[in-house]
Amino acid sequence: MTVSTSAAAPRSSGIQLLPDMEICQHDLPLDWYQEEFKPYAEEYLALPDRLPGTVLPWMDRYVHPALDHFGPSLMLLAHYYMGGEIVKLVERYGGQVADSYELALQTRRHPEVKIFVESAVHFMAEAIAILAAPDQDVWITNPKAGCTMEMMAKDFQVLPIFKELAARYDDEVLVVAYMNTSGRIKALAGSSGGAVCTSSNAEKVVRWALAQDKKIFFVPDRHLGDNVAKASGIAADRLFHWGGGDEGAAQSLKTMSAADRERCDTARMIIWGSYCGVHTIFRPDHVAYWRSRGYRVLVHPECTKEVVDVADGAGSTKYLWAEVMNAPRGSKLAIATENHFVRNAAEQAKLHDVEVVNMADVPNDPFAAMGCGCATMSRNDPPHLVATLDLLRQGKAPDINRVLAGDVVNEMTGVRQRLPETERARLVENARAALERMIEITSH
Repeated sequence: MTVSTSAAAPRSSGIQLLPDMEICQHDLPLDWYQEEFKPYAEEYLALPDRLPGTVLPWMDRYVHPALDHFGPSLMLLAHYYMGGEIVKLVERYGGQVADSYELALQTRRHPEVKIFVESAVHFMAEAIAILAAPDQDVWITNPKAGCTMEMMAKDFQVLPIFKELAARYDDEVLVVAYMNTSGRIKALAGSSGGAVCTSSNAEKVVRWALAQDKKIFFVPDRHLGDNVAKASGIAADRLFHWGGGDEGAAQSLKTMSAADRERCDTARMIIWGSYCGVHTIFRPDHVAYWRSRGYRVLVHPECTKEVVDVADGAGSTKYLWAEVMNAPRGSKLAIATENHFVRNAAEQAKLHDVEVVNMADVPNDPFAAMGCGCATMSRNDPPHLVATLDLLRQGKAPDINRVLAGDVVNEMTGVRQRLPETERARLVENARAALERMIEITSH
């Protein structure tokens, strides 16, 4: 098994839109849209089909005037995990499709852009906002697009545990915060002298952290932490697995057993236990099934260590997409990651005579592909993109869609907590330090 850490600048994903290729994978109910967005959603839901010849003219009526109005001062962004409708459309309108690391860098790479409109989850938009210049604004097409892993690593859950660890170990605790965390957790990493990491550079960041000769508090992902620890040379008996979510928040060094406390004391890395429900469905027997049928098996490092250990390759979404698009004709690939990604990859690969399957789609498996699509990521769709751009052009975009560092949005109700300006400035300073440290580590 090889793990990729490539992080070069974004290039075209190679996605093609064909006349008979459906743009969308599903429709959202009308009551899932903000009030300001419902007129656009009503028009969209009334369209007779989801083919390019129908959807694109409707979108063009709104998107092209917005693009003409803002010109090169506006950039559209989307993550590879978005549903087919967005990844197929953002590039068509001149935007970028990338992984979370590359998305975070766009404000630095494009100082001429003043408005970034992101179709992905909130923590990704917030990372872009943290690195943004004062004259750059970040907007998200749906502020309720969240991440279940991030929901189990909220600041009110993690911060008390960090304080307890820092008190016991005389502040010799360094936080490595996965990109899939809020700006408040990234700020904790910065204030502790730590760094942010992504799945594409986690090994580099952890190796850097080990060289600081401090205990590492890896927040989260449970499984990425396990995989990176192994790749970085940390023995299994030098890891301590803390709980995730409310379970982790309820734990305490004071109340745990003496044996557990000793294991925590001797650990090189303490791993916060939240995880991605999409990636934990994959199993080693899935790998064996597809390999026995001649498929090369590629997985995301948020999969369990047992799966990564037996796969042919593991890496970020950028790595997985590149492997698909560059595969020789006649190749067969089984991929373990988010199902919207795999469906898009399979559709595009077919155009190049390459077969792609979701690794969980094993015949007669009662759990085949169950839950393999990120439901919160797919809350972004064409009406959300169209409405955001048209209302921005009119100067009427809802403030809830504007993303500032430190914002916390309830993924169910849409209620937002926004920090006072002084607190936000302090958060930006610390979170930006952690992100910039990641960039520096990754560039060497």
